[in-house]
Amino acid sequence: MKNNDRWKKTIKTLFARKVAMFSAVVVVLFILLAVFAPVIAPYDPNYADFASFLQGPSGTHLLGTDNYGRDVLSRIIYGTRVSLIIGVLAVMIACVIGTFFGMVAGYFGGIVDDVISRLMEAIRAIPQIILAMALTAVFGSGIRNLAIILGISSMAGYVRMMRGQVLTIKEADYIMAGKLQGNKDFRLMFKHILPNSISPIIVMMTQQVGSTILSEAGLSFLGLGISAPTASWGSMVSEGRLFLMQNPVFALTPGICVAVLVICLNMFGDGVRDALDPRLRGEV
Repeated sequence: MKNNDRWKKTIKTLFARKVAMFSAVVVVLFILLAVFAPVIAPYDPNYADFASFLQGPSGTHLLGTDNYGRDVLSRIIYGTRVSLIIGVLAVMIACVIGTFFGMVAGYFGGIVDDVISRLMEAIRAIPQIILAMALTAVFGSGIRNLAIILGISSMAGYVRMMRGQVLTIKEADYIMAGKLQGNKDFRLMFKHILPNSISPIIVMMTQQVGSTILSEAGLSFLGLGISAPTASWGSMVSEGRLFLMQNPVFALTPGICVAVLVICLNMFGDGVRDALDPRLRGEV
């Protein structure tokens, strides 16, 4: 019951902040766009009408058309689905793999810790976008591959964070008591250490979705992300920059969508961090 009260207070603190509330509303709107894209989009995003290419905003096409005559608004709506799917899947992959290896490194220490830590340091030494570009060139693009690649390239942060949490928690009295009772190592890790480390994991996941979406947009802009004709904000910006004079909305609108979603995700992540930190709530 006490644990439920703590989570209720955390949620109340989170949504008491106007910035966090506004960010959450914007993110939910993007999620609804992604979920109901087939219903909301006025046209098939891949339907090419060469008789009406590069048209400006009008009653027929609210945001105009692209260089193939495709409706820009419909492609932006479907691009929301692509960005959120890749962002969420990549973060989940990074979280699961990184959390596991971080727990193993921190709990067992010794040679296991050294090997995992050195490997993660090597990954962190390479900029994420460069590592993702290299992996994309090897394994190819597509939603599934891109989510796995971005997840692998960003898991080092979870390993480092989880390792630090485990090094602190494993010396606690209740962990020592569990060992004396004969509990197996992995039972202690998943039943006692992981639940007590969940708060920083949630914060890191919330904040990393935005940066992952930005990385996907960057890869698609460079032609290494989502392949045509699938709608992607990054590829739309890349295509639209060549036609800024004919239809500036074509390039500017998907860029604005990327900026708004990433900023709101980051602000919401900051709100989650503040709500989960008792020092920032004034409890310590």
